[in-house]
Amino acid sequence: MTKLLTLLRTFPNARIIPSAFYPVGLLWLSASVTLAGDLAPVALPAPRVTSGKPLMQALQDRQTTRELDRRALTDQVLGDLLWAGFGVNRPGNGHRTAPSAMNSQEVDLYVARADGLFVYDAPGHRLSTVTGEDVRGRISGQAFAKEAPVVLVYVANLAKLTKAKPERKSFYAAIDVGCVVQNIYLYCASENLGTVVFDLDRPPLTEVLRLKPDQEIILAQAVGYPLK
Repeated sequence: MTKLLTLLRTFPNARIIPSAFYPVGLLWLSASVTLAGDLAPVALPAPRVTSGKPLMQALQDRQTTRELDRRALTDQVLGDLLWAGFGVNRPGNGHRTAPSAMNSQEVDLYVARADGLFVYDAPGHRLSTVTGEDVRGRISGQAFAKEAPVVLVYVANLAKLTKAKPERKSFYAAIDVGCVVQNIYLYCASENLGTVVFDLDRPPLTEVLRLKPDQEIILAQAVGYPLK
């Protein structure tokens, strides 16, 4: 029963089908679910590298915005946002738009939207589905996390920091996430979007994101159009 309840919490849209084949006369319950691994990746449009404001203007306009509209971002805007944050800008060697310690590229961008939770596949410039559940309300109780069309959760895979001393891995990961956060801020300033970076409750979210022991949640960032 405990395993069944865990399954139902993980897949809230599961169908319960009674059966008479369970011994001692009890009902056997089975959940009909679609596993995330069975869902095709969501392709994103190629980034528009010539769009937006000049860098110095974006720096001038960079700011935190906590009141965000619920209006969804288009796939083009989302793709540009993720590419600006930590996309591949040199396909020949796989290097990214933000630096990482010893080029470890240990930071993953989890993307929470109304239609589910995804992780950004930077080399493929696409979204891989984690779950079809809307988890934004479980990331933070703050209004902007629940209402923003996109909430990014920055997760570091410490196992990729192979050249770092164990006691320094979290330190390096935090610095690398900071670089990605600023890229997101500058993209938002360039495209007249609002954004706010915030801390979050990590232990319960670890299960929601289905993280491995070497993965560590660092920060979160909400993105959307400023509420007028």
